[in-house]
Amino acid sequence: MSESRLARLHRSLDGLSVGDALGETFFFGSVQEVLARIVGRATPPGPWTWTDDTQMALSVCEILERRGRIDPDHLAQAFARRFDPMRGYGDGAAALLAELRAGGDWRELAPAMFGGTGSFGNGSAMRVAPLGAFYADDLAACVENASLSSRPTHAHPEGEAGAVAVAVAAALAWRAGEGTLPAPAAFLAEVAGQVPPGAVREGLERAAAVPFDPDPAPLAAGGGSQDLAAARAAEILGAGNQVSCQDTVPFALWCAARHLEDYPAALWDTLLGFGDRDTTCAIAGGVVALSARARGVPPAWLAAREPLPAGRGA
Repeated sequence: MSESRLARLHRSLDGLSVGDALGETFFFGSVQEVLARIVGRATPPGPWTWTDDTQMALSVCEILERRGRIDPDHLAQAFARRFDPMRGYGDGAAALLAELRAGGDWRELAPAMFGGTGSFGNGSAMRVAPLGAFYADDLAACVENASLSSRPTHAHPEGEAGAVAVAVAAALAWRAGEGTLPAPAAFLAEVAGQVPPGAVREGLERAAAVPFDPDPAPLAAGGGSQDLAAARAAEILGAGNQVSCQDTVPFALWCAARHLEDYPAALWDTLLGFGDRDTTCAIAGGVVALSARARGVPPAWLAAREPLPAGRGA
């Protein structure tokens, strides 16, 4: 492949972190105000502050850069070391990471979450696109390492499946960018084929059947119309309101599949779903940054994003 796996990883990390930071800015204001900004494609002034999505992705990248594979013990240590409550972690993740920092064992703590089911929250999926970029030339290794990356925090099978889905989508997006972009439904079907049976896989299969053609609706004022296909998809698939892999990953990957050639278009569609918009945009952004190439992350958006730490994942 024409770009090294570390270069691919950093390309995806930029896409993820810009999506995360941009999505976070669209939580502020009334629904009407936020919708008007999305319809008008009005980006806010920088800096855009990234959240726990990027903070945890940095640890995934660190382990891959240093070790060349995911070691769950070292990844758990990196998550704990980087834990910053000001980055907006969910309550369950914050409690787990605080216990890990205090010396707890992820093998005991992660499976014990939520009454012993383990977590199927979308945190396993939001951080993993760069791993898919890293393993774009080896889907078997991609699936294996995505599963391993989930386990220190998300022991539920659906949490693991969400990580696999996003990592595989990122790997396939890179491959698509090297050649011919697939039809959206075919892309999602190929991703679903690599995901273990369960709710995440079923959601991806439903997503492949959701129409991708424009669904125009007239604007209330000013004439013209707005393409509401993404909003319709969010109604069907969910957009992260439950903060689970099951109701986050299918929609985020639907938006990515619809716009594999156009990073900004993918993010504007993702924002139109509302929901957990920093996370859905992190997922879609980390994937589409790999396939869009010429229409990847706009330089102005990259400049507006809060800088990543020196050395990125290091």
